[in-house]
Amino acid sequence: MRRLLTAIFTAATLSAGAAHAAEEGMAEAIFAGGCFWCMEPPFDALDGVVSTTSGYTGGSVPDPSYEQVSGGGTGHYEAVRVVYDPRRVGYAELLEVYWPNVDPHDAGGQFCDRGDQYRAAIFWRDADQRRLAEESKRRVTEMLDAPVVTEILPAERFWAAEDYHQDYYQTNPLRYKVYRYLCGRDARLAEVWGDAPALALAD
Repeated sequence: MRRLLTAIFTAATLSAGAAHAAEEGMAEAIFAGGCFWCMEPPFDALDGVVSTTSGYTGGSVPDPSYEQVSGGGTGHYEAVRVVYDPRRVGYAELLEVYWPNVDPHDAGGQFCDRGDQYRAAIFWRDADQRRLAEESKRRVTEMLDAPVVTEILPAERFWAAEDYHQDYYQTNPLRYKVYRYLCGRDARLAEVWGDAPALALAD
């Protein structure tokens, strides 16, 4: 569905995005939750997050294009890279934001976007991130009392998506809202998480 909306609404010239290093003293986290447009806003709203970047990770094709990834077969996930100040916000707090923004029961994609490239996953960069991610998955499984299929994987190279994908919810707010509504994202999130208690992972 999003590919159709993009074709209708977007005439921007694609440009390859190159990954850029986090600022000194900053930390990095990578999450996949279906459409990367929809994963930027909740992290951007969190105090201590310096930047979010939409992109691709986990695949075999170097510097892939949106057409390659969305077409399937490259092994990439649509993902968002979160650069954050660990003095102001911890990884556990990022996980608290992540989980209520995905459907952890869906192994075939997320919401209206289907295929392996839209699966939910947490990509850990070190032992602490891995431990916290795995513990959070156990907590979510107990909380929702249902199998959680969201993957916990070692981080691989992250490729920034084309420029027009970045901050899409800000640069194209109407188109973003139309896509999000038609995709049924918020309705499904309410169905999964509506009665769940708040996920508290941070100390």
